[in-house]
Amino acid sequence: MKKFITTIKNIFSIEELRNRILATLGFLVIFRLGSFVVLPGVDPTQLVDADGGIFGILNSLLGGSFSRASIFGLGIMPYISASIVIQLMTVAVPSFQKMQKEGESGRKKLTQITRILTILVTLAQSFGYIKTAIIAPGAVSPSVDQNLFMVSSMILLTAGTMFCMWLGEKITDKGIGNGISMLIMIGIISSLPAAAINEFYVTNGLNNALFSIVEIVALFGVVIVTVALVQATRRIPVQYAKQVVGGKVYGGQRQFIPLKVNASGVMPIIFAQALMILPTLIGQIWADSSDFWLKVTQAFVNPFSWQYNLVFALLIIAFTFFYTAITVNPSSMADDLKRNGGFVPGIKPGKPTSDFIGDVMDRITLPGSIFLAIIAILPTFAYNAGVGQNFSYFYGGTSLLIMVGVILDTLQQIESYLLMRHYEGMMKSGKMRGRSQNMAVA
Repeated sequence: MKKFITTIKNIFSIEELRNRILATLGFLVIFRLGSFVVLPGVDPTQLVDADGGIFGILNSLLGGSFSRASIFGLGIMPYISASIVIQLMTVAVPSFQKMQKEGESGRKKLTQITRILTILVTLAQSFGYIKTAIIAPGAVSPSVDQNLFMVSSMILLTAGTMFCMWLGEKITDKGIGNGISMLIMIGIISSLPAAAINEFYVTNGLNNALFSIVEIVALFGVVIVTVALVQATRRIPVQYAKQVVGGKVYGGQRQFIPLKVNASGVMPIIFAQALMILPTLIGQIWADSSDFWLKVTQAFVNPFSWQYNLVFALLIIAFTFFYTAITVNPSSMADDLKRNGGFVPGIKPGKPTSDFIGDVMDRITLPGSIFLAIIAILPTFAYNAGVGQNFSYFYGGTSLLIMVGVILDTLQQIESYLLMRHYEGMMKSGKMRGRSQNMAVA
């Protein structure tokens, strides 16, 4: 406890880190306050309960904004959907590939295109959201002009999403951690206390105390396994040739390249979840006029159905490979090693090294993606085992993966500030697992 208090003092004694933490907390408070501002003309008491189904998952990711019909009702999800499209374009379209290779100027162009596409995606999603979740249950007074309400609400929802996107960017620039992931995490955490109280005191009660203990132990085990997955690495040894510079000998030291089993982090689960919402939203619009979309809606509105979980798992596996491919560049890593006089023992520099690193990434990404997909669908097994619906979302799935990933990433950033200022780190060894001073620069 004494060491923990000392670490907290050290964190707040670093002015830059203290300012970043306070800025992050301030932006998150603004985000949470905005989630309670209801769209004008909506009667919140007439809104449909969004505790169950796919809308329940979406509502938990948005911190209740969806069920309250707030100005942040769609949150950051349209931006994530737009980012998926742009990243797919950078792989398939030559002009987008060229922009990606142009450095900072190309990155600014892609960011601007992503923002414009976010507006279009938000307008489309807001139309379906207003029609199915607000107008259909009769949450709008009959005296209100429906067309005027639709247009004004679409504009407000679009503005709310763009403001959430701005908050996420500000958290990344001025705060600590990844802003977009942080906004999603704070929405998830906000629903955890109510779900836990309902599970342990309302549903189970004192008569089922043993079952509550089993639930807690099982949840603790799942968290440990998830942390192990997020932190697991495959180390590739690297040998540096000796060099004489100014009468001093440099190099000759063996280091390593740590390749993470889950190099894509929480992004595949966020991307997959964003796409899983689309069939339900589209199906809700066309279900009355099409039997096909009616069946699609019935299959995907239930996150515990086998159809939903099968598609969800396949999307996660696909996005894991996709995101790893665009974030980890074996050719660039091989060139950096060759430029710095490093080589993998037994492998020739250049293209053979690039091919070797690519093969290793493929071998570790496949089991990593499958394991990630299994964790993502664990809530279904927890629900079938008797865990309450709302609390089962935390037994893996989007909620747990995002929370673990974002918390570990934030702690590592804080750890780096402490080590740079020569303070003792948060771990006894002075470094977080998976970090080392002997890593090869790649």
